[in-house]
Amino acid sequence: METGYYGHGTPAERWERARMFFDAKDHYAAAQVLDGLVDEVPYQTGPRLPLARAYYHSAQLRRAEAELRTIVERDPVEGYARLLLGRTLQRQGRDAEAQPHLRLASALAGEFTEV
Repeated sequence: METGYYGHGTPAERWERARMFFDAKDHYAAAQVLDGLVDEVPYQTGPRLPLARAYYHSAQLRRAEAELRTIVERDPVEGYARLLLGRTLQRQGRDAEAQPHLRLASALAGEFTEV
């Protein structure tokens, strides 16, 4: 666990700090805080999804992809994770890999397209 500023305080205090960084659009700092929280509770999706978002918004796309793949492996119908995974893959120029995730995210959101 991080022992400096990003790892200081209770999990609730660090969660709030990460949210404040994210709200301030300091996604890199938010990721540093959330990474420590994920290490503490690796089985929970709660901090993992915001960590993936922070990685995505700070252009750490491989890290975002890894977190999102873990989430959808554990919860295949997590629609937002599917959407963000599709967009992460698109940003990496991997459109063919992105499409199944984007289609599934649309279906999970109830947005069906006519064939």
